Amino acid sequence: MAVRTIGVAVNGVTGRMGYRQHLVRSLLPLRDEGVRLRDGTVLKVEPVLVGRNADKLKEIAERHDLARWTTDLDGALADPSVEIYFDSQVTSRHVESITKALEAGKHVYTEKPVSDTVEQALGLARLADERGLRHGVVADKLYLPGIRKLKRLVDGGFFGRILSVRGEFGYWVFEGDWQPAQRPSWNYRAQDGGGIVSDMFCHWSYLLHDLFGRVEAVTAKAVTHIPTRWDEQDNAYEATADDAAYGIFEIENGVIAQINSSWCVRVRRDELVEFQVDGTEGSAVAGLRECFVQPRAVTPKPVWNPDLPVTHPFRDQWQQVPDNEEFDNGFKVQWAEFLRHVYEGAPFPHDFRAGARGVALAAAGLRSSSEGRRVEIADV
Repeated sequence: MAVRTIGVAVNGVTGRMGYRQHLVRSLLPLRDEGVRLRDGTVLKVEPVLVGRNADKLKEIAERHDLARWTTDLDGALADPSVEIYFDSQVTSRHVESITKALEAGKHVYTEKPVSDTVEQALGLARLADERGLRHGVVADKLYLPGIRKLKRLVDGGFFGRILSVRGEFGYWVFEGDWQPAQRPSWNYRAQDGGGIVSDMFCHWSYLLHDLFGRVEAVTAKAVTHIPTRWDEQDNAYEATADDAAYGIFEIENGVIAQINSSWCVRVRRDELVEFQVDGTEGSAVAGLRECFVQPRAVTPKPVWNPDLPVTHPFRDQWQQVPDNEEFDNGFKVQWAEFLRHVYEGAPFPHDFRAGARGVALAAAGLRSSSEGRRVEIADV
């Protein structure tokens, strides 16, 4: 058995996503387990930590027995043992760093959104293609167990003709004054690339596209419900970015999706994100892990009568979809897919052009909100 070790420069590892999901739950397990290719070769990844805070990088490296860390991105990219560059910095830093990585001949995998504008994302795709380099964007929601079960239903024709999708995402993010906020303060400053539209509409783009079809138009309302928040130093600041968005997405084949995204909502549902899909032959409700269905043949016949109490809870009328497989961490699974894409040419649909679709949807959503109208979205 041949074993090949490749260096992966991980930029932004001191951040929440870069550290928890990508380093600890993805790259470190892949360092130990490896990824087996079709020819029997086992790829082992060796993370090279990159960032701006030397103390934090050193501490993380020592905690996880990693020998290599640096604050010099150019130096990391000049290292021939580093073959892949991964970016989980704030969005405003993506384009410059990714461009450097591509010019240095590195394959690139990045957190979304890939860039601030569609033109930037497409420019990165062209640059990568010109240099014969592989490129990918994180699409983690598709790898959630609940969504994978939902995809199984779609592919199996369970729904008949799909009519509509309703999504609820979010939770209460504390303002930071009397309890620490669960998200970094830059998320609530538009000048730093924050905002729930630019964050979550990229997710809804690939999720709706891969499950139901291309999004052709959007009508959205983005708002800032909490105008003042407190940062990591306990200083009050003006929240200039939207913290909630209410959207209607028109999908090819006539499917209508309605998704509420909010960091200002208290949760009274089974999971932090849930999608209900209704079709002529049945309906399903999928969350992070679970999925429930109600086929046409066993759909109850409710009758509106507000004078009588409900005698049989509606939730009890749904059937749970079995796992039928073991579900690994979604970020780790997609990392393995990207590695196979790079080293054996396996399909990987979530490239920079797919990322550009997400940026386009977010831009259209913000435009719809500011202009108060429906916005059509050109295919990219």
